[in-house]
Amino acid sequence: MTPVRSDLRRFAVRAAVAAALVLAGAALVGCETFGDTTGSIRPAATAASPSTETDLRAYAEACHARYDRDPGEKSASIEYAQALRSLARTSEAVAVMQAAAVRAPKDEEVLGEYGKALADAGELAQAKDVLTRADTPDNPKWDVLSAQGAVADRMGDHEAAMQFYRDALKIAPDEPGVLTNMGLSLALAKRLPEAERALRRAALSPKAGATTRGDLALVLALEGKYAEAEKIGETDLSPEAARANVEAVKRIVARGGVPRELPSG
Repeated sequence: MTPVRSDLRRFAVRAAVAAALVLAGAALVGCETFGDTTGSIRPAATAASPSTETDLRAYAEACHARYDRDPGEKSASIEYAQALRSLARTSEAVAVMQAAAVRAPKDEEVLGEYGKALADAGELAQAKDVLTRADTPDNPKWDVLSAQGAVADRMGDHEAAMQFYRDALKIAPDEPGVLTNMGLSLALAKRLPEAERALRRAALSPKAGATTRGDLALVLALEGKYAEAEKIGETDLSPEAARANVEAVKRIVARGGVPRELPSG
């Protein structure tokens, strides 16, 4: 099972959830797994990233071995925590970064990764506090700002979230993770044309992944642009699976059901 396929399964769930939330105007609540979506906190994939879950697990074990040689050391802790988060082992990632933060309580990079791990684990209030300490006006970081936006979205403060995303884009224009967060945030606020523009802009980036394209397909389906939604879905899915995702959105829209909270994973 590849990480991409895992992301797409999460998309199939969140597509239905987000559709219901958008159309019913419900608040974004509960515990959502972070990918490069709102809020996108998970480590971004790179060309050198493990391409299968087996490889990712092997990479995590290698990081663990390095971490065990010096628990709390900054770079080993960050690499291991990111690997754990990619495997959705969020509580372990929190523990790793908590130890690093005890060792380096003022290191902004450590605090940033600790805050992201807390957010992944659903500890939103603590994540908000830690991320605030990870970012300073004289040294703003786009990834921390984007994470703060994601947390604000999940806490229901979409206006604050949008400002975080705008500030992040001042530092990293066209960063797909930020634009994807912004796009889904706009969709949840029922601002679908703006959401589509943000997600199209994100999808143009060579760094954009399956989740970005999945969220674009979701928004297009919500707008009734079913054929285009299917076409974009086929970038990462079979035609049958892409069609099934669009049909799932149609069914949720027709039912008008609103889940009480977002699922984890």
